[in-house]
Amino acid sequence: MVAGADVLSAVLSDLAAEGAWLDAVVAGLDDTGWLQPTPAPDWTIAHQVAHLAWTDDQALRAATDPEAFAALARRMLAGEVTVDGAAAEGAALPPPTLLRQWRAGRAELAAALAAVPAGTRLPWYGPPMSAASMATARLMETWAHGHDVAEALGVPHPATHRLRHVAHLAVRTRDFAFTVHGLTPPPDAFAIRLTAPDGSIWSWGPADAAQSIEGTALEFCLLATQRRHRLDTGLVANGPDADRWLDIAQAFAGPPGAGREPTGTSGAA
Repeated sequence: MVAGADVLSAVLSDLAAEGAWLDAVVAGLDDTGWLQPTPAPDWTIAHQVAHLAWTDDQALRAATDPEAFAALARRMLAGEVTVDGAAAEGAALPPPTLLRQWRAGRAELAAALAAVPAGTRLPWYGPPMSAASMATARLMETWAHGHDVAEALGVPHPATHRLRHVAHLAVRTRDFAFTVHGLTPPPDAFAIRLTAPDGSIWSWGPADAAQSIEGTALEFCLLATQRRHRLDTGLVANGPDADRWLDIAQAFAGPPGAGREPTGTSGAA
C-alpha cells in the first residue's frame, strides 16, 4: 500500500465500488424484495441498507461535526438510541426513499473524508481513526452487510481485491478484539498468510513469528465480520493466542457480537 493521500484515495475508490455493487443488487427490488429476510436475525434487506445509511451518517458527523457525533454517542450509551432501533426506523421508509438517502449519504461521506486534513483523528465507538481508517471501516461494513443481502437473495457476492481492506482492518483490530472480551492482548504479532481471490498471498506480521494464521482471505473476512462461524471455515491457527483470536475476532467497533451459528459446512463461502 502507498502512503498518505494516495491511501485515502485508493480506499475511497474501493468503497465507492463496493457501494455501487450493493446498490446494483437492491436497486431493482420491488417492495416485497426489500422485505426479504437476511441471515441477521429479524433484519430484512431494508434493515441492512438502513443500517448502512445510518452508520454512514454517523461517520459523516464524526468527520464534520465531532460534537454532534459525541452527543449521539452519549445517547447510544444511555440506551436512548440503539442499532436495531435505528435500522427499524430506516427500514420503515418507502424503499425508493431509503435508497435515495443511502446514495446521497455515501456521496456526502466520501467527499467529507476526502477533505479531512492529514493527521486528523476522527472519533468513533472504538479508538479514534484517520480518514483512511474510517473509509476502510465503511468498506468493511458495506461488504459485510452486502454479503447478508447476497445470501438473502441467493446471488453471488464476488470476492475481489477489496477484501484486502477488510482483512487489513481485522488484523489491525486484533488487540481491540482481545480487550473487548476482557482479555490481555498478546505481546507479539502473529504471522498471517491469506490466499487472495487471485491466488496471490497477502501477509501481515513477521514471517518467523511464533504464532500464525493461515487460510483464504475470504474466509478470514467472513469470520472477522462474524458472517461465518469458525467451524465453517478452513482457517488454521498455530499457537494458543492465535487460536483464541479466531474465536473472538471482530473487525468492527463496539461490543462483541453474537456471530453466526455453525452450519457444519466447513470451508463454505
